[in-house]
Amino acid sequence: MSCWETIADYGLRSIGIGERLLPREDFTLCQQVTLIGSGMIWNVYFGAVALFSGFFLATGAALGKASGNVVLRKAAEWFIFVFRGSPLFIQFFFAYFLFLSLKSVSPFFDVLTAAWLGALIVLFLNTAAYSGEIFYGALQSIPRGDLEAADAYGFSGWAKFRKITWPTMLRLAWPAYTNEAIFLFHATTLVYFSGFPAWRQKGDALYYASYFADKTFNPFVPYPILAGYFILLTLAITGFFGLINRHLNRHLPQNSRSKIKLRPVILR
Repeated sequence: MSCWETIADYGLRSIGIGERLLPREDFTLCQQVTLIGSGMIWNVYFGAVALFSGFFLATGAALGKASGNVVLRKAAEWFIFVFRGSPLFIQFFFAYFLFLSLKSVSPFFDVLTAAWLGALIVLFLNTAAYSGEIFYGALQSIPRGDLEAADAYGFSGWAKFRKITWPTMLRLAWPAYTNEAIFLFHATTLVYFSGFPAWRQKGDALYYASYFADKTFNPFVPYPILAGYFILLTLAITGFFGLINRHLNRHLPQNSRSKIKLRPVILR
């Protein structure tokens, strides 16, 4: 079987398209690169959907924490504290067993035990909490002069938030938020270790890397391939977020613009 045939058979296997049976022997480098790359589809799915949806909840959490309403402020503070204060790995297991309990109550909740939704919910809430704290810090750092200038020009309420507060908050928070996005995509590998099962062996990239490592007794091929994919993904995220950062800072002098710097998070 040529490498092109391998790509055609296994390139989309993780989403149920192509050959159903995994190779059992005589593993080639092309098979490992292709199948691990196929699994990356799920990692990108988890990271992209959780990051996009979590962005809006994070904005709400930041505004809630800065709110003068006691109920909103306490709700936001506890949400951020719980999900930042507990390990993501524990959150996966707790959520899985919670969803199993709900499933026993009604079959309607059965879908929550699937990784594509259950694990996504956990990642969504986790990144929203971390990002909410980042946005809250940026809200507190908005120069008072900017807000006073907005008041002087007659901005108030929604117009003031949309034109002054929100863009300034994003500009100040964006470098830290970029690092959160990178960490989130790396954290998607924890789905493999969580209680959420891979449906019909259609797992993520770490699932396939572990499969080849177990079958070949050689972890020094599949795991570097997996690392290479994540390095490329990190470079893509850094470049994309860098373009957004440049847009957010377009009104500032060149020497005053904050730049995105790649700072890998070793511990969290």
